[in-house]
Amino acid sequence: MKVLVTGSKGVVGQKLVSELKKRGHSVFGVDLLHYAGEVGYIQQMSNEKWEYSRCDISEFRQLERVFKTAGPFDYVYNCAAEFGRWNGEDYYEQMWKSNLIGLKNLIRLQEELGFRMIHFSSSEVYGDYEGIMNEDTMDKIEIKQMNDYAISKWANEMQIRNSRILTNTETVIVRLFNTYGPGEFYHPYRSVNCKFCYHSLMKLPIIVFRGHYRSSTYVDDCVYTLANIIDNFIPGRVYNIGSDQYHNIETLADLIWSYTGAPQDIIQYRDSEKLTTKIKKVDISLSVKELGHKQTVNLEEGVKLTIDWMKKYYGLV
Repeated sequence: MKVLVTGSKGVVGQKLVSELKKRGHSVFGVDLLHYAGEVGYIQQMSNEKWEYSRCDISEFRQLERVFKTAGPFDYVYNCAAEFGRWNGEDYYEQMWKSNLIGLKNLIRLQEELGFRMIHFSSSEVYGDYEGIMNEDTMDKIEIKQMNDYAISKWANEMQIRNSRILTNTETVIVRLFNTYGPGEFYHPYRSVNCKFCYHSLMKLPIIVFRGHYRSSTYVDDCVYTLANIIDNFIPGRVYNIGSDQYHNIETLADLIWSYTGAPQDIIQYRDSEKLTTKIKKVDISLSVKELGHKQTVNLEEGVKLTIDWMKKYYGLV
């Protein structure tokens, strides 16, 4: 199969490209910056194998050019997005443009060209819900999404739904739950696992909000399942891709601090964070049944692998 991966240089995107290639698929990637593997459009700029292009999916001309010159594609994995609730507050211009206009551009091309799409949503769409998060929860219960990022991801799902009704486009939606692991280099808007690991290694002050419960999904387990979708593509399906390793945030911090030996006094504990879901307990039975989702790395082992990778990446060993 010929596959396009948007956001191909992200934490999940990079590993997904590698996994799909291992399985024999022809993979083309796009992301926001120039990288090796680009060739050029007006003038040939490289004699490398052409497997990547700089492309902002919110710019239709750039996206259309990829499809015309590097396509046709059988499948598109849309990993590209502005990620995270606080990133979505601080950089809302980019977030709304990339997430909403970017997906709409892809849908317009999908309606014309007929490729199948796997779109990356988020556990954030479950908003203020505190029960077990099933894929059909929002069909039964009114949910209040609690930040712009969450709203954008729920709006994405409605864009996909409407396109399916109007034009019979074929898309699978995946909702990822706190994916973490090696390859996630630090910046302040990263996942809580990444931030805790980095702050612990660098002995930087960190705030830990009490009373929040999560499940952490090791990135390789997530990517394995994502790559399986092509082999059992069911249009209209929504999948939770997460973990049943349920823990509170304090336990995550304890694991990390225990492994690194960082001083405890750099942690400041506070009560629960405003407009943040307290409990995220996920039902992953559908992805286990239909996609072969499995958890091979537990939280303690995953934390150690992440920290060991960070030590090498930042030259601490």
